[in-house]
Amino acid sequence: MEIQLPDGSTRTLNEGATAMDLATDIAAGLARSALAVHVNGTLRDMSQPLCDGDTVAIITDKSDEAVEIIRHSSAHLLAQAVQSLFPDAQVTIGPVIEDGFFYDFAYSRPFTPEDLTKIEQKMRQLSKQKLPIIREEWARDDGIAFFKAQGEHYKAQLIERIPEGETISVYRQGDWQDLCRGPHVPRTDKLKYFKLMRVSGAYWEGNSANEQLQRIYGTAWANKDDLAAYLHRLEEAEKRDHRKLGKSLDLFHLQDEAPGMIFWHPKGWHIWQVVENEIRQVMRQHDYQEIKTPQLVDRRLWEKSGHWEKFRDDMFTTSTENRDYAIKPMNCPCHVQVFKQHLHSYRDLPLRLAEFGSCHRNEPSGTLHGLMRLRNFVQDDAHIFCAESQIQDEVSAFIDLVFNVYKRFGFDDVIIFLSDRPEQRVGTDEQWDKAESSLHEALQSKEIQYGLNPGEGAFYGPKIEFSLKDCLGRVWQCGTIQVDFSMPGRLGAEYVAEDNTRQTPVMLHRAILGSLERFIGILIEEHAGKLPFWLSPVQAVVCNISDNQAEYVKKSVQTMRDAGFRVEADLRNEKVGYKVRAHTLQRTPYILVVGDRECEEGTVSVRSREGDNLGAKSVDDWIVDMHSMTANYQ
Repeated sequence: MEIQLPDGSTRTLNEGATAMDLATDIAAGLARSALAVHVNGTLRDMSQPLCDGDTVAIITDKSDEAVEIIRHSSAHLLAQAVQSLFPDAQVTIGPVIEDGFFYDFAYSRPFTPEDLTKIEQKMRQLSKQKLPIIREEWARDDGIAFFKAQGEHYKAQLIERIPEGETISVYRQGDWQDLCRGPHVPRTDKLKYFKLMRVSGAYWEGNSANEQLQRIYGTAWANKDDLAAYLHRLEEAEKRDHRKLGKSLDLFHLQDEAPGMIFWHPKGWHIWQVVENEIRQVMRQHDYQEIKTPQLVDRRLWEKSGHWEKFRDDMFTTSTENRDYAIKPMNCPCHVQVFKQHLHSYRDLPLRLAEFGSCHRNEPSGTLHGLMRLRNFVQDDAHIFCAESQIQDEVSAFIDLVFNVYKRFGFDDVIIFLSDRPEQRVGTDEQWDKAESSLHEALQSKEIQYGLNPGEGAFYGPKIEFSLKDCLGRVWQCGTIQVDFSMPGRLGAEYVAEDNTRQTPVMLHRAILGSLERFIGILIEEHAGKLPFWLSPVQAVVCNISDNQAEYVKKSVQTMRDAGFRVEADLRNEKVGYKVRAHTLQRTPYILVVGDRECEEGTVSVRSREGDNLGAKSVDDWIVDMHSMTANYQ
């Protein structure tokens, strides 16, 4: 039979030859490194029998698909190791996830860190045994009977959902087997570069009404260097954890009495104010009008907007005087109410209303994560009311605005996705066609590369999402712009068109940073707490060497404050080296030291938090330098 290769060449093989036979026929080295195979565009195992005319591409550890296959197989290796050590443990599901894999187990007691060490050692033993991983086809009912006999009730449940008469695929390695679609690597010794990370709780099928299981997380990579690089990134992420830095730098805290809500400390609130004022200034420059709307709004408005039906379970609600209210989870319906207070002309459009809107959402407690996932957060939210003909210009202008703001905050690597219509949505197909087309055209007109998230749009309209890649390669979704033909009509918004008819405006929902809390968390981690000068809560601290310089220090600090800078004095009865070290650990950008000579000369001795000695400068010259750093966002 003839087999077609990716380069257009062909190979002649005997009938019944497998993908491994093909790899061996091409080169012995290829057979040794082969992990899986593409047959006519479909991923298969190397044991896959080939047919005449198949187009075949061998996947090695250098291929893009390799890591996912390795992680999938590593999940099986984990499950085999667990059941070797803990025979009473039942396996459930074990998918591949970003950067690794997990497997959920039902077991009588919690797994400990010591257990994880033993399990990982067992995985390495199994890997060295070079166990062949063999795919078998079983009748559905045989699979149910087998797994029930093994005490694997969760596996039996999964198979029972498969229609009668169907076959199932089971993968066997040594004397252990698991239900799986595959594909998998040919032998266990292909799995070398893995590490178990942690164990946590999980519910069967993710439903809190079901049994609680234990989830073991691991990571796996195609080579030693990639594993080492990943573990290094985790180390760096641990050092940069905004929750730890928030505590050590005295920025904010969380506590059980207000889950998912932030207690901002003075220094943290300084950061907040700088970020908020930066966005406020940008809004003013781009003709946005800032408003403020209520926190508590009658249920009827949320029903009209469609949010009550879609997001009722995520809302905090209350009742008084026989009326039901929701604490607003988003700002858009309230912004429509502001728009409706006047009958606008087409000449008033586009009308841009902005709000630093405080929102509350009833997020599950298990998903809360420092500043990154909260129940109360503030959005730099705005809504643009415009005519249909203005959509593309407004979207295009917003794209430019987003890139400029991100650049100010030090982010140049921006990833863009367009999310189109979901299955559950409001509005007509014609409206969705127009909305999606306007977003595509705006992006294409700027020659911006972007990906697609099919079906991931909001229920009222498609959206463009802007994500930032940080210094560790992590991606954070922040900004968004959404085209909404539906909500203004649902809530009765109108304007007078050029022909004197009443028309419904289009509403563009947009945010640049998204949640301010989350964006500040991203900034803290991006800079490891060493925020740029213009963002730092304390930009400089002036330290005296002895009491003789106390009055000069106070006067110098006040002069810098009068010039608009956040400067503090450290007059503690401590050695100056101690003070310098303390403020360096607090990530203060500049530490100014004053002794008798500085007092006599009217100067300050400037040191950076990196340890650079910048020499003595007059207070006036240093203020000029600080103005320069602020102007250039250094």
